[in-house]
Amino acid sequence: MTSRKLQNELKDQGHPWLLAKGFDTSCPCGDFIDKSQINLSSSVNLWLSVNGQMRHNGHTRDMIFSVADLIAYISKYITLEHGDLILTGTPAGVGPVKRGDRIEAGINGENQLQYSMKFNVS
Repeated sequence: MTSRKLQNELKDQGHPWLLAKGFDTSCPCGDFIDKSQINLSSSVNLWLSVNGQMRHNGHTRDMIFSVADLIAYISKYITLEHGDLILTGTPAGVGPVKRGDRIEAGINGENQLQYSMKFNVS
């Protein structure tokens, strides 16, 4: 989630965007999926819908850097621990959400991996 108004204000002032991305409730997440359930050498589909309308639908194969390469690079500089999240960017489909919107996000992969989470914007 991004507070676009705050992001634009920070950009205009030449400041980092941290506050526009790290506010209360900005990163809802569901249960963690064990890494053994995901084949990092294959493509995993990541998707998000708002009120039943698909907004994001992308594959890890389309990322500039592979998941494995990102983990290797980041772990050179930052100790990654159980439960850490790596947020990398956003596929096409960015748009506003409002109070009461129902957001569903999920991941599909090999070996019948299916996972989704739902939440309401408050």
